[in-house]
Amino acid sequence: MKPARVQAAETPGDGLAAPLVIAAVIVAALYFGREILIPIAIAVLLSFVIGPLVALLRKLRLGRILSVGVAVLLLLAVVAGLGGLIGMQVADLSTGLPRYQRTIAQKAENLKAGPLGSMAGYLRSINHQIQQAGAPEQKPQDQTKEQKEKPEGKRAPPPAVQNPDKPVLVEVRDREPSPVELAEKLLAPVVSPLATLGIVFVVLIFILVQREDLRDRMIRLVGSSDLHRTTVAMDDAARRLSRFFLVQLALNAGFGLAIGTGLWLIGVPNPILWGIFTALMRFVPYIGAFLSALLPLVLAAAVDPGWNMVLATAALFLVLEPLVGQFIEPLVYGHSTGLSPFAVLVSALFWTWLWGPVGLLLSTPLTVCLVVLGRHVDKLEFLDVLFGDRPALTPVENFYQRMLADDPDEAQELAEVILAQCSLSSYYDEVALKGLQLAATDARRGVLTENQLERIRVGIAQLIEDLSDRDDAAPETKPTLAGRLLSGRQDEEMPCEASPAVTDAPAPDQLPEEWRREGAVLCVAGRGPLDEAASMMLAQLLDKHGFGTRVVPFEAVSRAEIASLDAAAARMVCISYLEISGKPAHLRYLIQRVRRRAPEAQVLVGLWPADDAVLSDPGARESLGADHYAVSLREGVEACLEALRAVPAPSPAASPALEPKPKPEPVHEEA
Repeated sequence: MKPARVQAAETPGDGLAAPLVIAAVIVAALYFGREILIPIAIAVLLSFVIGPLVALLRKLRLGRILSVGVAVLLLLAVVAGLGGLIGMQVADLSTGLPRYQRTIAQKAENLKAGPLGSMAGYLRSINHQIQQAGAPEQKPQDQTKEQKEKPEGKRAPPPAVQNPDKPVLVEVRDREPSPVELAEKLLAPVVSPLATLGIVFVVLIFILVQREDLRDRMIRLVGSSDLHRTTVAMDDAARRLSRFFLVQLALNAGFGLAIGTGLWLIGVPNPILWGIFTALMRFVPYIGAFLSALLPLVLAAAVDPGWNMVLATAALFLVLEPLVGQFIEPLVYGHSTGLSPFAVLVSALFWTWLWGPVGLLLSTPLTVCLVVLGRHVDKLEFLDVLFGDRPALTPVENFYQRMLADDPDEAQELAEVILAQCSLSSYYDEVALKGLQLAATDARRGVLTENQLERIRVGIAQLIEDLSDRDDAAPETKPTLAGRLLSGRQDEEMPCEASPAVTDAPAPDQLPEEWRREGAVLCVAGRGPLDEAASMMLAQLLDKHGFGTRVVPFEAVSRAEIASLDAAAARMVCISYLEISGKPAHLRYLIQRVRRRAPEAQVLVGLWPADDAVLSDPGARESLGADHYAVSLREGVEACLEALRAVPAPSPAASPALEPKPKPEPVHEEA
């Protein structure tokens, strides 16, 4: 006998240990390698900004190397010019600091002498009185034994000085620094920024020159099984990032220019410095606008003896920031950067902790790059799930989850969002019915309890009732591309656009009277636990097109109850099944019972799972004996309209009842 192999039991944490170790190693590498990684990250972001300029210069036949050189020199000139402006503005600001300090001190004295000072004194007096009222009464302390023995007037002489010699003064002088030490002291503050700037431009030049080679290596890294799809995705991601960063840079620069101009008109010193500072701070999420307004407000308070300049500066920021953030930015590149608000906050905290203030400035652009990679690279899809602003669940999954959680209000809110772009029948077909199919599958597997099924049925009924005032018509406006700049799926359609509304239907009041009577179309539910909900949706859509309908539960067409079914006015019987599990025998017997009860009515079978085997098997369909088959509610409505048009219009002398379509002889039920 072979010895049995002993397999160690796996604990739940075994599969989680490796990702945690990898994440810890990555974070440690980002932290300890920040001196090198920060310039590389800045170079990568700058490559997206000046990449379109390089492409334009290459179209002018300047060549790759010359185009990169010209673009980098232009960028270097801009950076040097901005650095010189900032240096001159800071030097000019430092010369007026003593005067600004005196102004602030005078304002503080004025505030103390004014109502605020009186109020502070009043509060101090109240506090003193409270302390005196709460303190216990002090008793005179008993004299010590030594004080009692010594007579009044005789005191102990002070202790004699132990070292009466006069101290010696010592003067310490530093030696004169050598020329090398003096140069090191002067150049030390600028050596580190210049080194970082040099690394940035060197890496930037290599990225721009080797752009295609780096792209190919990235494709090989993420997987080369589908070269066409991966190449198109990477190029599209780079193009979208370039456009996003250019637009954001232009908006922030324009905002800084507007702030600088406004501060110059108000009279705040050094408006160029504050305009540049404001443009940079707008890259910081949430608190950037507040930080950019804080220093100009303090300077305005230090310059003006009064408060008019402070109020004007505050009004400038309070007007321009909401105008740009709430109106101009949504018009230019949508309401969102592609990141969820929580992801923006977490990324700001994470990158600030890793790389300090530079990480705070780069947090949003870096996270945007990660999200775009997650939306185009399958192996990095978790980045899009974690940080992206798209819902984690599809509309179908969200619908089923909300019904399962007994939250029809949120399901209705989701329906309102989708119905703003789709028709009611499209929403029912592509979202509600598919969500019911998920529930029916879980019910067949036995994972849903009876209470959960009842909650789903009640929630569906409430949702259908809440949507009863909606017309089955496509909305007039189409969804815009705002907010999809970074989605990576600009051509992705809404989930309900595959099934548009019925467009060639006659007006409801133009239908014959026989089809408008109640019960002209019987919507019969299958024997599944949620088939009646599908019948209710179909009945509502038919009602909106003018048909007279009635929902019939499965119990009413059973062998025991079908004899009492009122089918005198029936012109069409629509049977709904969410799933029949590949055994259509009970459906065939149901159709036979319905034909015997309503021989003049046509029969439509709605098998809402479009991939059911019955629909693809002509023999199975012929054995069922139905007149029409539909895989969507829209097709069910069109089948009813087709049956209506097939009936010839009655002559004036003829009976108002429509002549029924000849039907084959009913087949007796099999044993």
